[in-house]
Amino acid sequence: MMEGVVNLRREATLTVVIGNSKRQLQAIDAVIDTGFNGFLSLPPTIITMLNLPWSGSDFVTLGYGSETYFDLYTGTVIWDGQYQEIDIAESETEPLLGTGLLYWYRLRVDSIKGGKVGLKPCELTIPRSRTWHGKPVGTSPARRAHSRVGLFT
Repeated sequence: MMEGVVNLRREATLTVVIGNSKRQLQAIDAVIDTGFNGFLSLPPTIITMLNLPWSGSDFVTLGYGSETYFDLYTGTVIWDGQYQEIDIAESETEPLLGTGLLYWYRLRVDSIKGGKVGLKPCELTIPRSRTWHGKPVGTSPARRAHSRVGLFT
């Protein structure tokens, strides 16, 4: 289980470790934003410090419905003990952790100052009718892990 804390502004936060291709790592406190369907957003100073490679630009819909253009960078996050390459949106705000990383995880928040924030993998089973690269998939933990990163066809 991954654990975080509710900060003084009543925001659920989680410390995540971000890295680049040279294995330079930086721990970042990110606010969990369930209205953001990307993986992670970081301010330009952190992106520059880690020398993350630019991967493109895309329109992103903000929580209040407007669309804006974001530059995207490629980085590595240590997520639930595993290295995972993700797209990182550049934003002038504080770091935000979106539902791209939360997918297939249960989020628990004790909504008081200093309250606990917990993330753990969902305990759902995957129907046998699903496939991964054309092969039937059972319900083993390793196969459930693949489903969390979107490898099902």
